[in-house]
Amino acid sequence: MARLEAVLFLAREALPARRLAVLASLADGTEARTLVRLLNERYDATQTAFRVEEVAGGYRLLTRPQFGVWLRRLHQLPATARLSTPALETLAIVAYRQPCVRAQIEAIRGVQCGEMLRQLMDRDLVRIAGRSADLGRPFLYATTRSFLETFGLKSLDELPRAAQLRTLAVVASGARRALTATHEGSAG
Repeated sequence: MARLEAVLFLAREALPARRLAVLASLADGTEARTLVRLLNERYDATQTAFRVEEVAGGYRLLTRPQFGVWLRRLHQLPATARLSTPALETLAIVAYRQPCVRAQIEAIRGVQCGEMLRQLMDRDLVRIAGRSADLGRPFLYATTRSFLETFGLKSLDELPRAAQLRTLAVVASGARRALTATHEGSAG
């Protein structure tokens, strides 16, 4: 278990179970997954600041979210740069429609998105996945493994579907109405 923990500690990216098994001299990926589960149980029992998370098709040793603000202060790291609304819109379209060409993204957004795509590529969230067979052979855009890691997803299958998003919107709308009614009732 210690070898696996050491490999996870030094890894700079999520490692698949098979790769962990090779690097930690384990029998196979199943043993690696079992040891990851045992490590997490031990971390939870002792309330450590760490946890092994499955992201981007692999495993990674991460600090728990509640320590993020403190760790950034300790190492004088800048707060994570947030994505603008246009960047998030563009990223969402790429994530759900990939591989897609720029014209498809612009048709959905209604504005040019070349600059947004460039910024997303600079942040390693979007990549050029190839060329379309369409006239002019435009670039095809897709998300990167870094996208999965950044958003804590194991795979693209974990992206919420439209029905889930609509349900969340209805719940949020109902909660806003309830808060407004409570606020108006207490103000009167």
